[in-house]
Amino acid sequence: MTLPHALILHGLGGSGPTHWQNWLAGELAHHGGAVDLPQFSAPDAPELPVWLAELRSHLAAMPEAGAAERVVVAHSLAGLLWLHHAAGQFDEALRVDRVLLVAPPAPDFADEPLISGFLHPALDPTAVRRAAVSTRLVVGEGDPYCTLPQAKALAEELRVDLDVIVGGAHLNVDAGYGPWGAVLKWVRSGRVPLTPR
Repeated sequence: MTLPHALILHGLGGSGPTHWQNWLAGELAHHGGAVDLPQFSAPDAPELPVWLAELRSHLAAMPEAGAAERVVVAHSLAGLLWLHHAAGQFDEALRVDRVLLVAPPAPDFADEPLISGFLHPALDPTAVRRAAVSTRLVVGEGDPYCTLPQAKALAEELRVDLDVIVGGAHLNVDAGYGPWGAVLKWVRSGRVPLTPR
């Protein structure tokens, strides 16, 4: 089985060496997969136009459609980044096969000034389907940045499938998410639903 080309996108502050995103990149590379784990400019002081341009540059560098499945895994702030990208001008060359939005902040989350420029993306299901053939949302119960009712409302508005992980919080290192076998299986085969680490 040909492994997909994975683009793994970090959130505010980057992901750090013990984060599941770094573990995922290592596991995919170990099994011969192509992985792109970019570091966005100024991860502690993100600017939406800069991150959007960098995201689109990395999307453009992915293999041509059909050469390998193109998969994007976006954690936290990168989930809102993806929604802004999807709502922007459509470019068929940047369309991917699958997207996993992991623990994005609520689109109207107001308690973190550093991400204010990323809030209130257009929640357009048609744009989301243009940007990727399939999009899935996975959230943790008890996430301080997005309540379960907010996550369910987001999934309904985008018309995407939702996985809720009991006790998963923000699905980051603080919540115990270093190695996470379910997300590796999802990247490799699209296997769902996602489950705890």
